[in-house]
Amino acid sequence: MYHVCRSNWRAPQISTFKVLCDLLKRNVLRAPLAKCGFTVRSASGNAHTFESMMANRRAEARRSILVQVSSERSFPELAKYCSQFGTISSSHHYRVGASAGFGDDEGDYHYIVVEFSESEAADAAIRSAVFNEEKPGVRARSIFLWFRAGPRPKLAVKDTKGKEDSKDKLSSVEGSRIVDDDELKELLMSAENVEDQVEILHGATCLNDIGKRLRFLAVRQMESSLQGMFPQAVAYPFGSSVNGYGKMGCDLDLILDLDSEAGAKQDPESRLVFHTKATNPNERSQIQRQLESIGDVLQLFLPGVNCVRRILKARVPIIKYHHEHLDLEIDLTMNNMTGVYMSELLYLFGQIDQRVQPLTFCVRKWAQAVGLTNHTPGYWISNFSLTMLVMYFLQQLKEPILPPINKLTQKATQSDLRVTENQVTCSFLRDISKLDFKSTNTSSLDELLLQFFDFYSHFDFNQRAISLNVGSSILKPDHSPMYIINPLETVLNVSKNVNLEETELFRIQVRNALWLLDTHDKSTVTGGSEWGLVSLFGNKIKERITPQMFFTKRLVNVKDIFDDVANENVEYKNKAVRNQVSNIQKVTREEINKLTGTGSGGGIKLKRNAKRR
Repeated sequence: MYHVCRSNWRAPQISTFKVLCDLLKRNVLRAPLAKCGFTVRSASGNAHTFESMMANRRAEARRSILVQVSSERSFPELAKYCSQFGTISSSHHYRVGASAGFGDDEGDYHYIVVEFSESEAADAAIRSAVFNEEKPGVRARSIFLWFRAGPRPKLAVKDTKGKEDSKDKLSSVEGSRIVDDDELKELLMSAENVEDQVEILHGATCLNDIGKRLRFLAVRQMESSLQGMFPQAVAYPFGSSVNGYGKMGCDLDLILDLDSEAGAKQDPESRLVFHTKATNPNERSQIQRQLESIGDVLQLFLPGVNCVRRILKARVPIIKYHHEHLDLEIDLTMNNMTGVYMSELLYLFGQIDQRVQPLTFCVRKWAQAVGLTNHTPGYWISNFSLTMLVMYFLQQLKEPILPPINKLTQKATQSDLRVTENQVTCSFLRDISKLDFKSTNTSSLDELLLQFFDFYSHFDFNQRAISLNVGSSILKPDHSPMYIINPLETVLNVSKNVNLEETELFRIQVRNALWLLDTHDKSTVTGGSEWGLVSLFGNKIKERITPQMFFTKRLVNVKDIFDDVANENVEYKNKAVRNQVSNIQKVTREEINKLTGTGSGGGIKLKRNAKRR
């Protein structure tokens, strides 16, 4: 069913291992082996390419059903019932609305994902289900079910050794539980060194197996609900859910393509042709109307979907909704395959070297803790921009850990050719086993983290732009405070939203991080004081540092000098300044009177609120 394999990243020291095991016994962590330097993978093996990984996850979802139960204790009875349809390959428990403590909460909803060995078994289980006659509603057939009470089960028969004869076991319990800040701090403080801290942070916060399973169940629901009318409809997950840099609780981004086989060769001998609706020549307007209709389908007919919000006037029209059974926020858009190919590129970078993902997680966690990033859009750095900064840093090292993207582009074959609906070419080598690049860099994760902060503390954001395609900086094409060239659409700036204040704040914070790591080493602190990563982001910041804190405020605002009201409410601590302001006002009024002709002779008539030309 499952077998254990060593992960790419080094296992923590023995004392850390013991602490982790102790926490696992108390259900602090989600996946037992993943937090101790091991990972659990399916019997199908590890995916070498993005497309094979996606295909494996889709196949898992195709073989699975999601069943709501009273608690995880319902699993033996559920497993016995479901085994009549086929062999159960794995099963995963999680709950929605779980309280902060470890005890059961009466308001919690418990679910079990049941994966069969064959997709036919999942289909048989769905066909055997009935509709709820007590609760009125649209009868929609789906993979989301609930397990109602049945006859009282017989006591399990035990063998001579006192073990139950049932071989079915839950693969994970409370699999979607997020480690809170206090638990994470306890884990980090138990590490031997900063490198172990980075590895533990990655293992404790990254999107785990059940998190990925739930997201692909949402993908399957979207596709199956539309494929009756649109047989070629495909939903493509992209972003943090699939690129290898997602954390527990991250949103799911979906791109919906209603005609994924458009342009494919058809049978020229067939004389029967489908009637179709004429489309609006305005593609943007057409997408808006289609999304609006799909939003109605989601809200009215799909089980578990609620809180549908249509944001159709945005630059990229989008539908946002919440899935109550999956406890998942989902963003849906259409015809934007560039996002999928960007996710594939980031996924490949994470496969090239084992240090890429843990380092990226650490930098993004630090940025969140010091207030550099925010959940809402704005003038601050996004997680995507931060990821680009990490990738570029790993490219420009004296002994590079990542190759420039142009190297992947040059190695691309005909099968790697991809062109988006906007005629953007996204062709690069998709099988890294064919990449003749091997890094000789042996730096540890803690060394790389220090080097990252040191590199950007000296980087010239004023004059230079970052290009991952060539793996070096170039002169800025415009005056954006921070310029990161989009690897796939090179005319775009990934960080165009970042203003000058946030760029300066980034510089301040990387220098501050350098100082904290240098002065808060485990060997120098005493009495259980915070050290390493805990000193960087162990506690929430009380006050956000801004560049304005390092500049003296003006005594007088310039525009106040020219107000008609002579600053009657302004108090001056220095009489000399007050006299200077009065003299400036007097002279200015005299000059204005001369120009407007209100003084001696005619002049130019000025509009007080005339717009600047």
